[in-house]
Amino acid sequence: MTPAARIAGSVELLAAIEAAPRKPADAVANDFFRARRFIGSGDRRAIADRVWRVLRQRRRLAWWLARSGGGPTPRLLLAGSLLLEGWTGAGVAQTFSGGRYAAAPLSPEEAACLHRLEGHTLDHPEMPLAVRLEVPDWLLAPLQARFGADLESELAALAAEAPLDLRVNLLKATREQAQAALAAEGIATEPTPLSPWGLRVAGRRPVVTGPSFLSGLVEIQDEGSQLVAALVGARPEMRVADFCAGAGGKTLALAMTMENRGHIVACDVSAPRLDAALRRLRRAGVHNAERHLLQAGDKWAKRRAGTFDRVLVDAPCTGTGTWRRNPDARLRLTEGDLRELVPKQAAILDAASRLVRKGGRLVYATCSLLPEENEAQVSAFLDRFAEFAVRPPGAGLPVAGPFLSLTPRAHGTDGFFAAVLERRA
Repeated sequence: MTPAARIAGSVELLAAIEAAPRKPADAVANDFFRARRFIGSGDRRAIADRVWRVLRQRRRLAWWLARSGGGPTPRLLLAGSLLLEGWTGAGVAQTFSGGRYAAAPLSPEEAACLHRLEGHTLDHPEMPLAVRLEVPDWLLAPLQARFGADLESELAALAAEAPLDLRVNLLKATREQAQAALAAEGIATEPTPLSPWGLRVAGRRPVVTGPSFLSGLVEIQDEGSQLVAALVGARPEMRVADFCAGAGGKTLALAMTMENRGHIVACDVSAPRLDAALRRLRRAGVHNAERHLLQAGDKWAKRRAGTFDRVLVDAPCTGTGTWRRNPDARLRLTEGDLRELVPKQAAILDAASRLVRKGGRLVYATCSLLPEENEAQVSAFLDRFAEFAVRPPGAGLPVAGPFLSLTPRAHGTDGFFAAVLERRA
């Protein structure tokens, strides 16, 4: 594709994302490219990179466009992003030429708006702080309370592009063997600094189409997520429940630490997610796991009360710790979402706690940076269940206090929180 055709494709993809404000951008992009199989992999990557750059800058771009007399349409957002990163007005106009496969020419109104942007950079001293930091207005105060003087540096790290982390499946190979197998595919990696099972890919590489991934030798998993799985401390012959298993990423890691011995149950309220987990479990060579679909009125948990050594609750949350990967999520998040999630998390935590045997551990985790979903949720749980107590995370984990708390700036991972709660009676 020509550069102009790539920009036209970017405008089209961004329009599809803007038209589905409650649907994750990566899901929209998957549908978009699936319907356009004629677009090659390099062009898909270039189009997606351009659109994700706009999503990371969405509030600042909209601020500039409003200041320049325009609205945040997909065309103006794309064209404005080009100008603010140094393109000339003539270059942008040529890209929007209306030629074969190119975007339609700029209207006089669009051209006038964009002309006012020429010579500027993305940031401006008059921008409100929430706009400059690319967060919703209502979320600025909670994040200031969370990070204090580190707010701007933490949010800058959260706005950067995330690396691609892999977890080596020790059921099939050592980290060194997996690294060599990936190198044979032309994929260079480095060991992750914190997870003993992780490899970080240098640059963007097509990992999922290679033999190492297809054979189950490696899985895509952020280093922070790997550390949460390590925190569970699942060992061979234990009974373990992954209570919000989703598509099974942490279930796979737990089965690995259990060396395929003992019993692990992947639970979720979504049958499609559990179906995806089954495919991943088979690929990884896991055979000590079963799946259970949680449904209203289900007596499964009641019959198994007090029988599990470890229960992991990777709770549904705002996902504020994953904004490096999902920059569109910050645009969708509302105060109402947070209000709905906090009681849902508490109910899930209460239900999961009943599965834990005396002396067993309940691990509560989120990919959120907000205290309401993390420390406050744990404190409220301990007020309700005096038989549980906080147990400090194990040695070797990056902790400063009783909980695991990871951020992109401090640890180079997604933002994660986890607490270990031991049942004493």
